[in-house]
Amino acid sequence: MSRFRKTTFVRRITRKLVWNLIFWTIAYGYYSAYAQANIAGTNSPTKAITDTDFDISPSISAIISAITSNQPTSLAPGSAINSQSAAAAPPTVNSTNNQSTNAWRAEPGAMDALVQKLETARYLRKIRQFKDVKPMLVALLGNDSPAAIQKSALLELAALAQDEDDLPQTQEVYAQFLNRWPDDPRILEILLRQGQVFRQMGLHNLALTKFYAVMTSALTLKNDRLDYYQHLVMEAQVEIAETHYELGKYAEAAEYFSRLFEQDNPEIDKHQVLYKLVRSYSNTTNNDEAVATAQDYLSHYSDTPEAPEVRFDLASALKELGRDNESLQQVLTLLREQSTQARSHPEDWAYWQQRTGNLIANQFFREGDYPRALDIYSSLAQLDHSPQWQLPVWYQIGMTYERLWQPQKATDIYNQIINRENELDTNAPPSLKSIVDMARWRVGFIRWQSNAEIANYALHDTNEIVGVSVSSPGIAEHPEPGIRNPAPILPKP
Repeated sequence: MSRFRKTTFVRRITRKLVWNLIFWTIAYGYYSAYAQANIAGTNSPTKAITDTDFDISPSISAIISAITSNQPTSLAPGSAINSQSAAAAPPTVNSTNNQSTNAWRAEPGAMDALVQKLETARYLRKIRQFKDVKPMLVALLGNDSPAAIQKSALLELAALAQDEDDLPQTQEVYAQFLNRWPDDPRILEILLRQGQVFRQMGLHNLALTKFYAVMTSALTLKNDRLDYYQHLVMEAQVEIAETHYELGKYAEAAEYFSRLFEQDNPEIDKHQVLYKLVRSYSNTTNNDEAVATAQDYLSHYSDTPEAPEVRFDLASALKELGRDNESLQQVLTLLREQSTQARSHPEDWAYWQQRTGNLIANQFFREGDYPRALDIYSSLAQLDHSPQWQLPVWYQIGMTYERLWQPQKATDIYNQIINRENELDTNAPPSLKSIVDMARWRVGFIRWQSNAEIANYALHDTNEIVGVSVSSPGIAEHPEPGIRNPAPILPKP
């Protein structure tokens, strides 16, 4: 049994202990707050100001609740850095809100105008009318706006900068939010978004710092939304694994992906996690684990777009472990497999069939395992009947027959190549025309070789009759010029 399976029980127990620690830490925080409230005579835990503290109508209160809720803010990811817009820093938020709170209590109807303005800015951003959005959001950040409106406007301003691919300004806006409201329940999500933006900017070390901060901060926040924080911590773990994978640190990526896969969390995309785990083990040449995880993947997700690539990794790992028969079976299974994904994504499927067969067959050929190589080459020839693909495969089949001392079968294959010469137009690549010329040369060589052997045998018989011992040079003393052990010439898929 592999290490991947042996540690499952221990890691699950460890994961449960960690989440129990998080739960009791948060519970202790609430207990402390409740005790302080009782001592002060309030009989209720202290809490941050919410929209219910303002004297507004129930309908407007519902709108504000939706705006200022602690649900994750939908932020569209950017794809590039706009250095010019980075110079324009967002306005700093004033920390004094007491006067504005009293003003809004005195004029509750004015909250409708602010809410409508915020929703309008959000709508314009979603339809990518960026020119009119920023002035509206900046106006909402004024001193006369309540904190709830300022928070939502600042987050919208960060989303706007990200939509405009201004990643440095996005980071600056998030930094202002963290500095202004360090105890806001949305801090974890903002840290996560900062890490994602840093990764887009290519600053992977800073990204990892933010992702780790999400997990450590989850232990200190005092909030009853444990499921929400668990979700964010899980997202941070996925981001850490993906970041290591992008950096080519496959050993670290494999460790994190294996932890994610062992978690009993329905939100985790087990299919993608296991796929990345297979790729990580394959890139670290950890062939035993690569075989185990690839077999696990194919037993559950054999009809996915990634399945042929996983089977390629499995065949390669088995070949590296010296398990040639199993490797051959995986290649033949891939070449002969007909699945829903093969019909819906024929180009992708054909690519991995050709690449897998090409690689493993060539390895068998170089190692002198010609029967196994012939099995794969014969299956490869059926994948595509175009001369661009089939002629090079046929040529390799002919070379394999020669190594197996079957000159007649080799000649038949070479003649098939020559007979299709008229299918090559003037735009055919020179390499393809060269294959036809080489096939013609091979036919001539086999004919010469056969005649030479007949003459050699006749001379040998004559010498035996007359009693003369003559050392005939034989074929071995006339090696084929430059093609005694040719490298496989299959085209790259």
